[in-house]
Amino acid sequence: MGSKEAKTQPKGERRCSKISLTFLSLCVIGFLPPGSGFFLKSCRMTQTHAICKQKKLNTIPQDIPPTATTLDLSKNQIERIQVSNFTHLPVLSWLNLFHNNISQIDSDTFAGLISLQVLDLSRNKLAHLEDRLFIGLSNLTELRLSSNRIKVVSPTAFQSLTRLKRLDISDNNLETIASLRLILQHTPQLHELVVKGNCLKSFHSWELTNSSLSLGTLDLSRNPLNDFKITADVFPNLTVFAIGDPSSKAPMTWDVRSKTFLSLVSSLDISGLNMALADSKALLQAVNSSLTSLTMNSMKLNLRELVNISCSIPTMSTLQLRSNNLTFIDSDLLKLCVKVAELDLGINVIKKIQKDAFTSLPSLRMLSLGRNRLSSVPDATKNLQKLSTLDLRSNCIKAVDCGDFSNLTNLVILNLQNNSISALKYCLFNNLARLQNLTLQFNQIKLLQGAFKANLPKLQNMHLNGNKLTAILPGEFGGLYSLSYLSLHGNEILELCNESFVGLTNLRQLDLTSNQITREGLDTGAFNALTNLRRLDLSLNHIKYDDSTALSKMPFGALSRLEELMIPSQHYRLKSHLPVNFLQGLTNLLYFRARNIQAIYLDKDTFKYTPKLERLDISSNDLGTLSPQLFSPIQKLKSLYISRTQIRSLDFLIDANLTNLEFLQAKVNQYSVIPEDVMKSLPSLKYVDFENNSFSCDCDNAWFLNWTIASTQTQVANAYNFLCNYPDDFKEKKLLDFDITSCLQDTGFICFVSTTSTILLFTVASFFYNFLRWQLYSAYYLFLAWLFDAKQRHKQAPHQYDAFVSYNYHDEPWVIGELLPKLEGEQGWRLCLHHRDFEPGKPIIDNITDAIYGSRKTICVISHRYLESEWCSKEVQTASFRLFDEREDVLILVFLEDIPTYLLSPYHRMRKLLKKQTYLSWPRAADQPEVFWEKLRKALQTGNDHNEDNFLLNVTQTQCGEGNA
Repeated sequence: MGSKEAKTQPKGERRCSKISLTFLSLCVIGFLPPGSGFFLKSCRMTQTHAICKQKKLNTIPQDIPPTATTLDLSKNQIERIQVSNFTHLPVLSWLNLFHNNISQIDSDTFAGLISLQVLDLSRNKLAHLEDRLFIGLSNLTELRLSSNRIKVVSPTAFQSLTRLKRLDISDNNLETIASLRLILQHTPQLHELVVKGNCLKSFHSWELTNSSLSLGTLDLSRNPLNDFKITADVFPNLTVFAIGDPSSKAPMTWDVRSKTFLSLVSSLDISGLNMALADSKALLQAVNSSLTSLTMNSMKLNLRELVNISCSIPTMSTLQLRSNNLTFIDSDLLKLCVKVAELDLGINVIKKIQKDAFTSLPSLRMLSLGRNRLSSVPDATKNLQKLSTLDLRSNCIKAVDCGDFSNLTNLVILNLQNNSISALKYCLFNNLARLQNLTLQFNQIKLLQGAFKANLPKLQNMHLNGNKLTAILPGEFGGLYSLSYLSLHGNEILELCNESFVGLTNLRQLDLTSNQITREGLDTGAFNALTNLRRLDLSLNHIKYDDSTALSKMPFGALSRLEELMIPSQHYRLKSHLPVNFLQGLTNLLYFRARNIQAIYLDKDTFKYTPKLERLDISSNDLGTLSPQLFSPIQKLKSLYISRTQIRSLDFLIDANLTNLEFLQAKVNQYSVIPEDVMKSLPSLKYVDFENNSFSCDCDNAWFLNWTIASTQTQVANAYNFLCNYPDDFKEKKLLDFDITSCLQDTGFICFVSTTSTILLFTVASFFYNFLRWQLYSAYYLFLAWLFDAKQRHKQAPHQYDAFVSYNYHDEPWVIGELLPKLEGEQGWRLCLHHRDFEPGKPIIDNITDAIYGSRKTICVISHRYLESEWCSKEVQTASFRLFDEREDVLILVFLEDIPTYLLSPYHRMRKLLKKQTYLSWPRAADQPEVFWEKLRKALQTGNDHNEDNFLLNVTQTQCGEGNA
């Protein structure tokens, strides 16, 4: 979470009974991988879309989940992009870095973004596109670099962009065609190249490439080109071409060697092109066989000649002549444009149009005269019988007459917005039987005067917003039975009656925002005729109820298909209520917005009429508390907005049973703690916003902090900006800087238990060490021997040796000098000695067990040193396990020294063997050594028959040290 202030520590007493943190939960927080949750410091997530727009960021956030497919970082203050910035976003397909201060991008920065398809770096401060800049972007199809300071393109900057189809590098400082060559040679699939607004002064095809390009669109407009030459067919697929600079003062030379080089261009924009008439003719002749659309805006010279030339092209059907300072349109300007079907004369200063100006355009279907200075509907438009679209927006028209549109029987779209029309007439739209879209917004209309009572049978969308209507009289829209959308917002409508909307049987959306409708207007039943209405917006009106008692007249009782209802945000701050049956009849309502209606109470039965409600906004009301029963009828609720409602607790959510809730916005309220039970009662929650609440920085919020960081399902919006308000010591500090490690369930009790357990463990360990040390030691080796025995038990390998000799290395001289010559040299036994026969590199334990189980007998040569040896102890333990487990006479004990019984007390296992096994004593055989060796020979010769008499070697079974040879 970046650098933080010093961790704050809670002071005073802890309310431990309310805290549910455990050691385990704290450990989980510590080991969460980056990005495992949805706690984002500066961004918000919508499904897989990360939105970090306008957050004043200086660096790329590193807490974006790795599942993000789009990332919007536009309008921030990022200056540099580094290699590590995007390594955690492997599936990102869309990256928007528009409008930052980026001046440096490190090499290989985008290397890991193999899924990226769109990259927007426009409006930054890049000056040099360096080598390896776009390495890794092998699937990028669209790159936007406009409005930077790019002057230099390195040779390999675009090397990886083999699938790039659209590049916008407009409004930069490119000066030479060589820069374009470095781009085009690495982008074989590039279809659209926009280079407008650079500093290119010449364009020579031989400097660009020696082969054909796949470009379909090339925009060179707003470059100060003074020399344009094409000597080879480098653009065989070009269909859209733009060239010209309104700010250029020097004329451009045009030299296209063959008329076939641009023969496929269908859309040509030469706005502002400063060129000799002869060159202009040559340009238009080059596209003579394919041109369909021509744009000549802001032309300086020869406009009439160019119009005549272009209108002579038989395929040309669309002509745009904007911003040419035209004041008068006469019949000569367009006399040759007989094939033109779409004509745009907008953004000029046209005040008058000759009556027969368009008579030469019999095929005209679309005419735009917007943003001129016409004071009335021109006569020239009245007889264009094939016209389907007429745009007269933003003129000075004050009145419209019945004959203005009466002959336009094919009109489908009519735009009269932003004029000064004050009234309509009943006959105004006669004969417009095909009109579908009518725009009359932002005029001065006060009266409709029956204009829509019997006409416009196919009208679907009508904008009457921004006028001065005060009332909707009965039957005003009676003829609009196909109307789907009606906008009346921003008028002064006060009066409605029960027949105001009669005839609008197919209306789906009605916008009445920002009018003066009151409760009385709703009581008239004006909306009962709108049986197919889906969306009704009554925001910013004057509807107010003084109490919550049931209404005798339901305002929306007939709107059973309504899905969205927005009721007023009050113009004035007077407390109001929402009647308990206000929503009666809205059985299919999905979204209800009652934001800022100044309601102080909602009855628990308010939503019992809307069982399908999925989205509820009751923000900005002085509710104080909410009842769980309020939400009982709306169990399908997915989004809840309760910001600025003055609620002091979220406990109502525990019993509200909102198991389908996915979105919760509860900003700017008065609660200070987010209880665990609240969050656990919302199992489907994906996004929550608790910003600007008065959080308490103590252990009551410890669980919430843990959940905020660790949750992998729910995104806590703007969590890093949550501020503490209590206690006073922590005011204005960030909630996430609060140290929760001290918030254990009961620190004193846990310390007591831990200390007591440690002391008891130490006491028990001391007791065993002092009194049972050797027993534990013997038990340990007994267990090891048991493991060795279990390992060898089932091997049943043939015996390799007659005996394994177990001895301490200090006794090796006796073994080598006395034992080995007698047993191997004279008697012929095959012995196993560790220094001679153990396998090098094999673990010692394995060598010991293999030697014991690979020999018929085991001879233990016992001395004081032998008893002290760890390895000798392991050998005798293993041999004894073989003795007791297999019940075979496999063990021969040979004492080199007399060892008193009391010295054997610590060696519990040895004492136990001596009570049951005979043994030989070398010191006691000093007078008769030959008897000693004979007895040892017979011991080795003894078989494994359990019925065989026990061979005692003339030594009785007695305590160690009492036997004799």
